Amino acid sequence: MNVERHVSVDRLRLKFAAAHMATLGNELEPLHGHNYLVRCRVDGTLTADRWVIDFAALKTYVREVCDFLDHHFLLQERSPLLDVARDGEAWIVSFRGRTYRFPATDVRALPIENTTAELLAEYIAERVAERLTAGGHGNIARIAVEVEEMPGQAGGYARDLA
Repeated sequence: MNVERHVSVDRLRLKFAAAHMATLGNELEPLHGHNYLVRCRVDGTLTADRWVIDFAALKTYVREVCDFLDHHFLLQERSPLLDVARDGEAWIVSFRGRTYRFPATDVRALPIENTTAELLAEYIAERVAERLTAGGHGNIARIAVEVEEMPGQAGGYARDLA
């Protein structure tokens, strides 16, 4: 019998505040922000120490990504609807005659198509998965991340790691 167990972490310092402008259909939301909360769950087998992963390690991996995103404008660099360009020390974002200029130091240009909760969850999950691999956590078979924009409103992403 193959038994898997899980560990999950959320809320306590696993949060970030950020601004974004998601595209919806062929429209661009107004610039606004959220106080995002992040939940992460990993499924796997027990290690020789009899745990899936140390809670502290998993929290550290998630917190690193949250800290990277915190207090920045989240830019969907791969958006098919936005014209996005780096101009020296600024990011220029254009959409149907509207142009925004953001200081580069205030921007996190993410390799995603849109700044939806689902794609932010995927971005975070992939960064955590990289850390799990680098940390030698080969017993972990699956990762799931949920990003909550506001109470009762969240998007998620999950995938197998093997």
